[in-house]
Amino acid sequence: MKITNIKAIEILDSRGNPTLKTFVTLDDGTIASSSVPSGASTGSHEAVELRDNDAKRYCGLGVLKAVNNVNSLIKNSLINQEADPKIIDELMIKIDDTENKSRLGANAILSVSQTLIKAVALFQKKPLWRFINEYYFQEVKPVFPRIMFNVINGGKHANWNFDIQEFIIIPNTNKPTESVRIGAEIYQAIKKNLQEKKMSILVGDEGGFSPALNSNEEVFQLIIESAKNIGYENGRDFRLGIDAAASEFFKEGKYVLKKENKEITGEELIKYYLQIENKYGVYSFEDVFQEDDWENWSKFFQQAPSELIIGDDLFCTNTKRMKTGFEKKSANATIIKPNQIGTIKETVDAIKLAKQYGWATAVSHRSGETEDSFIADLAYGAGADFIKTGSMSRSERLAKYNRLIEIESGL
Repeated sequence: MKITNIKAIEILDSRGNPTLKTFVTLDDGTIASSSVPSGASTGSHEAVELRDNDAKRYCGLGVLKAVNNVNSLIKNSLINQEADPKIIDELMIKIDDTENKSRLGANAILSVSQTLIKAVALFQKKPLWRFINEYYFQEVKPVFPRIMFNVINGGKHANWNFDIQEFIIIPNTNKPTESVRIGAEIYQAIKKNLQEKKMSILVGDEGGFSPALNSNEEVFQLIIESAKNIGYENGRDFRLGIDAAASEFFKEGKYVLKKENKEITGEELIKYYLQIENKYGVYSFEDVFQEDDWENWSKFFQQAPSELIIGDDLFCTNTKRMKTGFEKKSANATIIKPNQIGTIKETVDAIKLAKQYGWATAVSHRSGETEDSFIADLAYGAGADFIKTGSMSRSERLAKYNRLIEIESGL
């Protein structure tokens, strides 16, 4: 089974910005395609997303350079190669030959990496999740992840109406049909509550509402009240979480809270997190400090060891960063985003290392998404603990939830 053709095109993501969609053809005629997302709140240690920087096209955000790299350098190197995803990923890493994928672009490399896996799964007539499990995770039993629904957007995803970027609900069940129903019903209850308060029901980049409430804490009250109105209890039926994206409000050694109109230290921020943990039962804390503020990450982890302390920008799906975090005892969970590192092989390495450390894994979308549901199959096939793919609106988010329901239904 060999690769006979590779072709990338420039398409648009959910924010209307360019990204790549790549097609791979195998020698039996099998054709598969896959597209890659793009982040807005990105860690500085992420692999490079190659953009054209041509102000005359798409405000400089075009990806024709990345497309050309797929259609020339990558294609020329992979044509007639055996369609073995691990070997192909290693070959692309070697062709790029940079620490951060800056030559070819992580977006270019990942588009081929994902598509080849889909193509081989089709060739073998296996569901994508099954191929991923059998090829990468033979020792792992596939299991449905608990879903993290981002119901309220703030920070960079919603024009800074709140300092915290994501307010999350996590149903206690991991059965997709039940979890999606709980998430959808609470989401609609929040919408109704906002309408009754005559507040905006416009949504942010990830499909969560972005109302002009007076404080971060009012958001927790809104979620808990809305859920209770339809019979769901915080703690019993779901847990609360946040993605602070704190690197976005870290300036010159201080955390600048625009909504609170004040600057605070890392120690003061720890006290705030412990306060909302105690007051609202917040269970999951993601990116709660700047990505290189190892000291405060470790301090917070020591003071809240039973909660889920998740590194996203902190680790960037990079095993070197994860090893540092493990040594410093800074977290007990990691976000997994394939486009942060650039290949599925390296993504799998990160998942396996997290499991070795006893960390929870949360496979995640990006704020600029496509309709591609690859990460749903990845999360199930890898036995991930959680999946994050946005709120209960916008088709690019729902595509992943619907795919989990399909898998549950045996499809």
